Amino acid sequence: MSSPPVVVGVDGSASAWAAVETAAREALLRDTELRVVHAFLWPAMHVPPGSSVLGPPTGGVQESVEALLAEAAGRARRAAPGVVTRHAVIAGESVGALEAESRTAQLVVLGERGTGGFAHLLLGSTAVQLAAHAHCPVLVVRGREVRDGPVLVAVDGSPQGRGALSFAFAEASLRGAGLEALHAWTTWSDHGEMVPGSPVDVLELLGDIDELRATEERLLAEALTGLREHYPDVTVRPSLVRGRTRPVLIEASGRAQLVVVGARGHGGFTGLLLGSVSQALLHHAHCPVAVVRSGL
Repeated sequence: MSSPPVVVGVDGSASAWAAVETAAREALLRDTELRVVHAFLWPAMHVPPGSSVLGPPTGGVQESVEALLAEAAGRARRAAPGVVTRHAVIAGESVGALEAESRTAQLVVLGERGTGGFAHLLLGSTAVQLAAHAHCPVLVVRGREVRDGPVLVAVDGSPQGRGALSFAFAEASLRGAGLEALHAWTTWSDHGEMVPGSPVDVLELLGDIDELRATEERLLAEALTGLREHYPDVTVRPSLVRGRTRPVLIEASGRAQLVVVGARGHGGFTGLLLGSVSQALLHHAHCPVAVVRSGL
């Protein structure tokens, strides 16, 4: 196989095992290999690679890592029979290791939470940081699995969102799924406190809502131009919803098998690498989330 691999990060957590199974299916769909990566810092702390004096003879670093990789390979084969699996053990912290792997991967998959961090956090720091810095799309496995639902993609008309749209079409084609292209619009900023339909909604009072809606419809149609022709096998359902982007997408993710979003779109602070919409989906979506950075 000459195509770039699908990479999955594992650490022995339940979230990571779910990521392995999803990554194996993704690799099989793409007819490429699955690369299982485990990163750890123990060598930097001068822990011997063999059995530990603090534990039983089979409790050393080497034995633990071998057991972890064997479990990952077994889960991958059960989830996607026939998938070719390879592995890499990297000394270092997980974000840096996976970012390096993303340079030669077509997709990196990881669970929403690992074994580290704080239990009260909704999402592990590795997922957030990698989504902001990876050199390929990042798929974070969270929520529940619905294999007969559509692929949902967030459309905002920005140049940064074009990569997310292309990835969503390709993913829907691979999965044999429909594609829901959702564009949420409102007369108020997502960052403001006003909501559509409030008594002080100026555009509502001036009677310009129909014109604004027509503009948003054109934006959605133009964003899909070209991609529909390139993927004639994908049934596309354009969806124009009046409401704030984050809650609208989170609600819509409840009927999807995957939601795709750009790392950054319109609005927000240009210095941030990960936008508020993508962060909200990573924390609250009801299904797995793929984040695609601009230019990928």
